[in-house]
Amino acid sequence: MQIKSKKQPLGIIRKIANIVFPILLGGLIIWWMYRGFDFSKVMSTMRSGMDWGWMLFSLVFGVTAQMFRGLRWRLSLDPVGEHPRVADCIHAVFLSYASSLVIPRSGEVVRCGVLKRYDGTSVSKSLGTVLTERVIDSLLIILVTIVVFLCQIGTFRDFFSQTGTNLSSWLATFTGTGWMVTILCIVITLVFLYVLARHITGLRKLRQIAEDLKAGIFSLKDVEDKGLFTFYTIAIWVSYFLHFYIAFFSFSFTSDLPLITAAVAFIIGSIAVIVPTPNGMGPWHFAVKTILVLYGVTAFDAELFVMIVWAVQTALIPVLGAWSLICLSGRRRTPTAAAGHDRRSVPHRLRTQDLP
Repeated sequence: MQIKSKKQPLGIIRKIANIVFPILLGGLIIWWMYRGFDFSKVMSTMRSGMDWGWMLFSLVFGVTAQMFRGLRWRLSLDPVGEHPRVADCIHAVFLSYASSLVIPRSGEVVRCGVLKRYDGTSVSKSLGTVLTERVIDSLLIILVTIVVFLCQIGTFRDFFSQTGTNLSSWLATFTGTGWMVTILCIVITLVFLYVLARHITGLRKLRQIAEDLKAGIFSLKDVEDKGLFTFYTIAIWVSYFLHFYIAFFSFSFTSDLPLITAAVAFIIGSIAVIVPTPNGMGPWHFAVKTILVLYGVTAFDAELFVMIVWAVQTALIPVLGAWSLICLSGRRRTPTAAAGHDRRSVPHRLRTQDLP
Protein backbone atom coordinates (compact mmCIF):
# COMPACT_ATOMS: atom_id res chain seq x y z
CA MET A 1 0.00 0.00 0.00
CA GLN A 2 2.87 2.37 0.77
CA ILE A 3 4.35 1.80 -2.68
CA LYS A 4 1.02 2.60 -4.31
CA SER A 5 0.63 5.75 -2.23
CA LYS A 6 4.05 6.97 -3.41
CA LYS A 7 3.46 6.19 -7.04
CA GLN A 8 -0.11 7.41 -7.23
CA PRO A 9 0.68 11.17 -6.99
CA LEU A 10 3.33 10.82 -9.69
CA GLY A 11 0.84 9.00 -11.90
CA ILE A 12 -1.75 11.74 -11.42
CA ILE A 13 0.80 14.45 -12.17
CA ARG A 14 1.88 12.61 -15.31
CA LYS A 15 -1.71 12.29 -16.53
CA ILE A 16 -2.37 15.97 -15.90
CA ALA A 17 0.85 16.90 -17.68
CA ASN A 18 -0.17 14.78 -20.69
CA ILE A 19 -3.29 16.92 -21.03
CA VAL A 20 -2.04 20.36 -20.01
CA PHE A 21 1.40 20.47 -21.67
CA PRO A 22 0.25 19.86 -25.28
CA ILE A 23 -2.48 22.49 -24.89
CA LEU A 24 0.01 24.98 -23.47
CA LEU A 25 2.50 24.26 -26.24
CA GLY A 26 -0.11 24.70 -28.98
CA GLY A 27 -1.48 27.79 -27.27
CA LEU A 28 1.99 29.32 -26.98
CA ILE A 29 2.64 28.88 -30.71
CA ILE A 30 -0.80 30.32 -31.55
CA TRP A 31 -0.17 33.30 -29.26
CA TRP A 32 3.19 33.96 -30.89
CA MET A 33 1.75 33.73 -34.42
CA TYR A 34 -1.27 35.96 -33.77
CA ARG A 35 0.16 38.57 -31.46
CA GLY A 36 -0.90 41.93 -32.89
CA PHE A 37 -3.33 40.24 -35.31
CA ASP A 38 -6.51 42.14 -36.20
CA PHE A 39 -9.12 39.63 -35.03
CA SER A 40 -12.01 41.83 -36.18
CA LYS A 41 -11.13 40.70 -39.71
CA VAL A 42 -11.85 37.10 -38.76
CA MET A 43 -15.52 37.67 -37.98
CA SER A 44 -16.06 39.95 -40.96
CA THR A 45 -14.45 37.38 -43.25
CA MET A 46 -16.55 34.56 -41.83
CA ARG A 47 -19.73 36.64 -42.22
CA SER A 48 -19.28 37.94 -45.73
CA GLY A 49 -15.75 37.41 -47.00
CA MET A 50 -15.75 33.68 -47.70
CA ASP A 51 -17.74 31.05 -49.57
CA TRP A 52 -19.26 28.77 -46.95
CA GLY A 53 -20.51 26.37 -49.62
CA TRP A 54 -16.96 25.21 -50.37
CA MET A 55 -16.05 25.08 -46.68
CA LEU A 56 -19.04 22.88 -45.81
CA PHE A 57 -18.34 20.69 -48.83
CA SER A 58 -14.79 20.11 -47.55
CA LEU A 59 -16.25 18.63 -44.36
CA VAL A 60 -17.74 15.75 -46.36
CA PHE A 61 -14.23 14.46 -47.01
CA GLY A 62 -13.32 14.86 -43.36
CA VAL A 63 -16.06 12.32 -42.66
CA THR A 64 -15.12 9.93 -45.50
CA ALA A 65 -11.45 9.93 -44.43
CA GLN A 66 -12.40 8.59 -41.00
CA MET A 67 -14.95 6.15 -42.42
CA PHE A 68 -12.40 4.67 -44.82
CA ARG A 69 -9.98 4.36 -41.91
CA GLY A 70 -12.58 2.37 -39.98
CA LEU A 71 -13.26 0.14 -42.98
CA ARG A 72 -9.54 -0.51 -43.50
CA TRP A 73 -9.07 -1.28 -39.82
CA ARG A 74 -11.93 -3.79 -39.94
CA LEU A 75 -10.22 -5.52 -42.87
CA SER A 76 -6.88 -5.73 -41.06
CA LEU A 77 -8.46 -7.34 -37.98
CA ASP A 78 -9.67 -10.43 -39.84
CA PRO A 79 -6.25 -12.14 -40.09
CA VAL A 80 -5.73 -11.97 -36.29
CA GLY A 81 -9.05 -13.69 -35.62
CA GLU A 82 -10.99 -10.59 -34.56
CA HIS A 83 -14.26 -9.78 -36.34
CA PRO A 84 -15.97 -6.71 -34.85
CA ARG A 85 -18.93 -5.03 -36.53
CA VAL A 86 -18.04 -2.60 -39.30
CA ALA A 87 -20.16 0.12 -37.67
CA ASP A 88 -18.29 -0.30 -34.38
CA CYS A 89 -14.95 0.13 -36.14
CA ILE A 90 -16.12 3.39 -37.72
CA HIS A 91 -17.55 4.68 -34.44
CA ALA A 92 -14.31 3.74 -32.68
CA VAL A 93 -12.32 5.82 -35.17
CA PHE A 94 -14.68 8.80 -34.74
CA LEU A 95 -14.24 8.58 -30.96
CA SER A 96 -10.48 8.19 -31.25
CA TYR A 97 -10.15 11.51 -33.07
CA ALA A 98 -12.42 13.22 -30.57
CA SER A 99 -10.44 11.90 -27.59
CA SER A 100 -7.17 13.07 -29.15
CA LEU A 101 -8.47 16.63 -28.99
CA VAL A 102 -8.35 16.32 -25.20
CA ILE A 103 -5.37 14.01 -24.76
CA PRO A 104 -3.09 13.99 -27.81
CA ARG A 105 -2.19 10.51 -29.12
CA SER A 106 -4.81 8.85 -26.89
CA GLY A 107 -6.92 7.89 -29.91
CA GLU A 108 -5.18 4.58 -30.61
CA VAL A 109 -5.93 3.26 -27.12
CA VAL A 110 -9.49 4.65 -27.15
CA ARG A 111 -10.52 3.01 -30.40
CA CYS A 112 -9.10 -0.33 -29.29
CA GLY A 113 -10.99 0.05 -26.02
CA VAL A 114 -14.28 0.68 -27.87
CA LEU A 115 -13.97 -2.62 -29.74
CA LYS A 116 -13.01 -4.37 -26.51
CA ARG A 117 -16.16 -3.06 -24.84
CA TYR A 118 -18.68 -3.70 -27.60
CA ASP A 119 -17.19 -6.64 -29.53
CA GLY A 120 -14.84 -8.34 -27.07
CA THR A 121 -11.88 -7.64 -29.35
CA SER A 122 -8.39 -8.18 -27.92
CA VAL A 123 -6.84 -4.80 -27.14
CA SER A 124 -3.28 -5.96 -27.78
CA LYS A 125 -4.17 -7.53 -31.14
CA SER A 126 -6.13 -4.51 -32.31
CA LEU A 127 -3.33 -2.22 -31.11
CA GLY A 128 -0.93 -4.24 -33.23
CA THR A 129 -3.03 -3.58 -36.33
CA VAL A 130 -3.15 0.12 -35.45
CA LEU A 131 0.66 0.19 -35.34
CA THR A 132 0.69 -1.51 -38.74
CA GLU A 133 -1.60 1.21 -40.09
CA ARG A 134 0.69 3.91 -38.72
CA VAL A 135 3.71 2.38 -40.42
CA ILE A 136 1.88 2.11 -43.76
CA ASP A 137 0.59 5.69 -43.54
CA SER A 138 4.05 6.97 -42.64
CA LEU A 139 5.66 5.18 -45.58
CA LEU A 140 2.99 6.52 -47.92
CA ILE A 141 3.35 10.12 -46.78
CA ILE A 142 7.16 9.85 -47.08
CA LEU A 143 6.81 8.56 -50.64
CA VAL A 144 4.36 11.30 -51.63
CA THR A 145 6.58 13.92 -49.97
CA ILE A 146 9.59 12.84 -52.03
CA VAL A 147 7.59 12.85 -55.28
CA VAL A 148 5.98 16.26 -54.65
CA PHE A 149 9.21 17.98 -53.70
CA LEU A 150 11.07 16.49 -56.66
CA CYS A 151 8.33 17.90 -58.87
CA GLN A 152 8.65 21.28 -57.16
CA ILE A 153 12.42 21.73 -57.42
CA GLY A 154 11.94 23.89 -60.53
CA THR A 155 9.19 25.91 -58.88
CA PHE A 156 11.33 26.72 -55.87
CA ARG A 157 14.26 27.63 -58.10
CA ASP A 158 12.09 29.93 -60.24
CA PHE A 159 10.57 31.51 -57.15
CA PHE A 160 13.94 32.40 -55.67
CA SER A 161 15.34 33.68 -58.98
CA GLN A 162 12.27 35.80 -59.81
CA THR A 163 12.12 37.37 -56.39
CA GLY A 164 15.88 37.91 -56.22
CA THR A 165 16.20 35.86 -53.07
CA ASN A 166 18.02 32.71 -52.17
CA LEU A 167 17.50 30.04 -49.55
CA SER A 168 19.81 31.67 -47.02
CA SER A 169 18.06 35.07 -47.30
CA TRP A 170 14.65 33.40 -47.02
CA LEU A 171 15.75 31.57 -43.88
CA ALA A 172 17.03 34.90 -42.57
CA THR A 173 13.44 36.17 -42.57
CA PHE A 174 12.77 33.81 -39.66
CA THR A 175 12.83 35.77 -36.42
CA GLY A 176 14.62 34.45 -33.36
CA THR A 177 11.26 33.38 -31.94
CA GLY A 178 10.45 31.63 -35.21
CA TRP A 179 13.60 29.57 -34.99
CA MET A 180 12.84 28.78 -31.35
CA VAL A 181 9.36 27.53 -32.23
CA THR A 182 10.70 25.37 -35.07
CA ILE A 183 13.49 23.87 -32.96
CA LEU A 184 11.13 23.34 -30.01
CA CYS A 185 8.66 21.43 -32.21
CA ILE A 186 11.46 19.20 -33.53
CA VAL A 187 12.82 18.49 -30.05
CA ILE A 188 9.38 17.69 -28.62
CA THR A 189 8.66 15.36 -31.54
CA LEU A 190 11.93 13.48 -30.98
CA VAL A 191 11.23 13.20 -27.24
CA PHE A 192 7.70 11.96 -27.93
CA LEU A 193 8.97 9.28 -30.34
CA TYR A 194 11.62 8.21 -27.80
CA VAL A 195 9.09 7.90 -24.97
CA LEU A 196 6.71 5.98 -27.27
CA ALA A 197 9.49 3.57 -28.24
CA ARG A 198 10.37 2.97 -24.60
CA HIS A 199 6.72 2.44 -23.73
CA ILE A 200 6.28 -0.15 -26.45
CA THR A 201 9.51 -1.87 -25.37
CA GLY A 202 8.20 -2.04 -21.83
CA LEU A 203 4.96 -3.65 -22.98
CA ARG A 204 6.86 -6.35 -24.82
CA LYS A 205 8.17 -7.66 -21.52
CA LEU A 206 4.80 -9.28 -21.18
CA ARG A 207 4.92 -12.34 -23.41
CA GLN A 208 1.25 -12.58 -24.36
CA ILE A 209 0.96 -8.91 -25.20
CA ALA A 210 4.13 -9.11 -27.26
CA GLU A 211 2.75 -12.04 -29.23
CA ASP A 212 -0.55 -10.27 -29.88
CA LEU A 213 1.20 -7.10 -30.95
CA LYS A 214 3.42 -9.06 -33.30
CA ALA A 215 0.40 -10.83 -34.77
CA GLY A 216 -1.32 -7.51 -35.34
CA ILE A 217 1.73 -5.85 -36.86
CA PHE A 218 2.32 -8.69 -39.32
CA SER A 219 -1.37 -9.21 -40.05
CA LEU A 220 -1.18 -7.28 -43.31
CA LYS A 221 0.40 -10.15 -45.21
CA ASP A 222 -2.64 -12.28 -44.37
CA VAL A 223 -5.30 -9.73 -45.37
CA GLU A 224 -7.72 -11.57 -47.64
CA ASP A 225 -8.32 -8.70 -50.07
CA LYS A 226 -5.10 -6.71 -50.42
CA GLY A 227 -6.56 -4.76 -53.34
CA LEU A 228 -9.39 -3.49 -51.16
CA PHE A 229 -6.92 -2.67 -48.38
CA THR A 230 -4.87 -0.64 -50.87
CA PHE A 231 -8.00 1.12 -52.11
CA TYR A 232 -8.98 2.08 -48.56
CA THR A 233 -5.46 3.40 -47.88
CA ILE A 234 -5.47 5.58 -50.98
CA ALA A 235 -9.05 6.70 -50.31
CA ILE A 236 -8.09 7.79 -46.78
CA TRP A 237 -5.35 10.11 -47.97
CA VAL A 238 -7.23 11.39 -51.01
CA SER A 239 -10.07 12.29 -48.64
CA TYR A 240 -7.68 14.03 -46.25
CA PHE A 241 -6.22 16.03 -49.12
CA LEU A 242 -9.62 17.03 -50.53
CA HIS A 243 -10.71 17.95 -47.01
CA PHE A 244 -7.85 20.45 -47.00
CA TYR A 245 -7.72 21.52 -50.66
CA ILE A 246 -11.41 22.28 -51.18
CA ALA A 247 -11.20 24.82 -48.37
CA PHE A 248 -8.89 26.85 -50.66
CA PHE A 249 -11.92 27.78 -52.77
CA SER A 250 -13.58 29.41 -49.77
CA PHE A 251 -11.23 32.39 -49.93
CA SER A 252 -10.42 34.78 -52.79
CA PHE A 253 -6.71 34.85 -51.91
CA THR A 254 -6.28 31.04 -52.12
CA SER A 255 -8.86 30.01 -54.71
CA ASP A 256 -6.49 30.64 -57.64
CA LEU A 257 -3.49 28.85 -56.15
CA PRO A 258 -2.36 25.79 -58.15
CA LEU A 259 -3.04 22.27 -56.93
CA ILE A 260 0.64 21.69 -56.21
CA THR A 261 0.63 24.53 -53.67
CA ALA A 262 -2.09 22.77 -51.72
CA ALA A 263 -0.15 19.49 -52.03
CA VAL A 264 3.02 21.00 -50.55
CA ALA A 265 1.09 22.74 -47.76
CA PHE A 266 -0.82 19.53 -47.04
CA ILE A 267 2.36 17.45 -46.76
CA ILE A 268 4.17 19.95 -44.55
CA GLY A 269 1.05 20.27 -42.38
CA SER A 270 0.78 16.48 -42.09
CA ILE A 271 4.37 16.28 -40.90
CA ALA A 272 3.82 19.15 -38.44
CA VAL A 273 0.97 17.36 -36.64
CA ILE A 274 3.48 14.79 -35.38
CA VAL A 275 4.10 17.32 -32.63
CA PRO A 276 1.68 16.18 -29.88
CA THR A 277 -0.78 19.07 -29.66
CA PRO A 278 -4.59 18.87 -30.01
CA ASN A 279 -5.23 18.25 -33.72
CA GLY A 280 -1.91 19.88 -34.60
CA MET A 281 -2.88 23.19 -32.99
CA GLY A 282 0.05 25.56 -33.37
CA PRO A 283 2.57 23.50 -35.37
CA TRP A 284 0.04 22.96 -38.20
CA HIS A 285 -0.82 26.67 -38.28
CA PHE A 286 2.84 27.64 -38.40
CA ALA A 287 3.78 25.10 -41.09
CA VAL A 288 0.89 25.77 -43.48
CA LYS A 289 1.14 29.54 -43.07
CA THR A 290 4.84 29.40 -43.93
CA ILE A 291 4.18 27.45 -47.14
CA LEU A 292 1.36 29.76 -48.24
CA VAL A 293 3.59 32.79 -47.74
CA LEU A 294 6.31 31.08 -49.78
CA TYR A 295 3.82 30.77 -52.64
CA GLY A 296 2.87 34.43 -52.58
CA VAL A 297 -0.01 34.72 -50.09
CA THR A 298 0.37 37.65 -47.71
CA ALA A 299 1.23 36.79 -44.12
CA PHE A 300 -2.06 38.23 -42.87
CA ASP A 301 -4.17 36.26 -45.37
CA ALA A 302 -2.21 33.07 -44.66
CA GLU A 303 -2.80 33.46 -40.92
CA LEU A 304 -6.48 34.16 -41.56
CA PHE A 305 -6.74 31.04 -43.73
CA VAL A 306 -5.14 28.64 -41.23
CA MET A 307 -7.13 30.07 -38.32
CA ILE A 308 -10.55 29.68 -39.96
CA VAL A 309 -9.89 26.38 -41.73
CA TRP A 310 -8.44 24.75 -38.61
CA ALA A 311 -11.29 25.98 -36.40
CA VAL A 312 -14.10 24.89 -38.73
CA GLN A 313 -12.63 21.51 -39.64
CA THR A 314 -11.63 20.76 -36.05
CA ALA A 315 -15.22 21.48 -34.95
CA LEU A 316 -16.30 18.51 -37.06
CA ILE A 317 -14.34 16.08 -34.87
CA PRO A 318 -16.32 16.40 -31.60
CA VAL A 319 -19.56 16.38 -33.60
CA LEU A 320 -18.69 12.97 -35.07
CA GLY A 321 -17.53 11.78 -31.65
CA ALA A 322 -20.81 12.83 -30.05
CA TRP A 323 -22.78 11.13 -32.82
CA SER A 324 -20.85 7.89 -32.23
CA LEU A 325 -21.50 8.08 -28.49
CA ILE A 326 -25.22 8.40 -29.19
CA CYS A 327 -25.18 5.45 -31.61
CA LEU A 328 -23.18 3.25 -29.24
CA SER A 329 -25.29 4.16 -26.22
CA GLY A 330 -28.03 1.89 -27.56
CA ARG A 331 -25.64 -1.03 -28.01
CA ARG A 332 -25.08 -3.64 -25.36
CA ARG A 333 -21.57 -4.67 -24.40
CA THR A 334 -20.37 -7.95 -25.83
CA PRO A 335 -18.78 -10.26 -23.21
CA THR A 336 -15.17 -11.07 -24.08
CA ALA A 337 -15.73 -14.80 -23.79
CA ALA A 338 -18.66 -14.62 -26.19
CA ALA A 339 -17.26 -12.11 -28.64
CA GLY A 340 -19.38 -13.34 -31.48
CA HIS A 341 -18.24 -16.88 -32.31
CA ASP A 342 -21.22 -17.36 -34.62
CA ARG A 343 -20.32 -14.17 -36.45
CA ARG A 344 -16.73 -15.32 -36.82
CA SER A 345 -17.77 -18.45 -38.59
CA VAL A 346 -19.36 -16.42 -41.39
CA PRO A 347 -17.13 -14.90 -44.09
CA HIS A 348 -16.76 -11.15 -43.73
CA ARG A 349 -18.18 -10.35 -47.16
CA LEU A 350 -21.43 -12.19 -46.30
CA ARG A 351 -22.11 -10.38 -43.03
CA THR A 352 -24.35 -7.65 -44.41
CA GLN A 353 -25.79 -7.03 -40.94
CA ASP A 354 -22.40 -5.59 -39.95
CA LEU A 355 -22.93 -2.53 -42.09
CA PRO A 356 -23.64 0.79 -40.30
